[in-house]
Amino acid sequence: MSYEAKLKELQIELPQPPKPVATYIPAVRAGDLLFLSGVLPMQNGQLVFSGKLGRELTVEQGMEAAKLALLNALAIAKQELGSLDRVVRIVKVVGHVASAEGFTDQPQVLNGASDLLVAVFGEAGRHARVAIGAAELPRRAAVEIELILSVT
Repeated sequence: MSYEAKLKELQIELPQPPKPVATYIPAVRAGDLLFLSGVLPMQNGQLVFSGKLGRELTVEQGMEAAKLALLNALAIAKQELGSLDRVVRIVKVVGHVASAEGFTDQPQVLNGASDLLVAVFGEAGRHARVAIGAAELPRRAAVEIELILSVT
């Protein structure tokens, strides 16, 4: 089954790719790798999840923020590639989680994105990952995700 078909089966519709908010581009291709810039949990141009995990947001809300940021990242990848069926493998996910002092559940928050990648891409969605706690993220975002994809 194609990845595009898998999204439909899971009843997932990708949002419009978010526009850059500063001087950068959303993705850069180098050979068979596609590097995505950091992506926030945006919807219709608005930040949906803001604040710090462990203070204003729960782990479950953080997982939803990670899923939304990932869907935006996949929308950028589709825009760059024309189709997600050109993805060979998810190589790496780097996730930054705005964290209150003492919050240490960054890996659980990032599972929101990781679990969705495996649901869509199967074994090709299993990836290396870094889950980092951050004092502050752009626009007070709860999560920022970047991806490295192997593509054709």
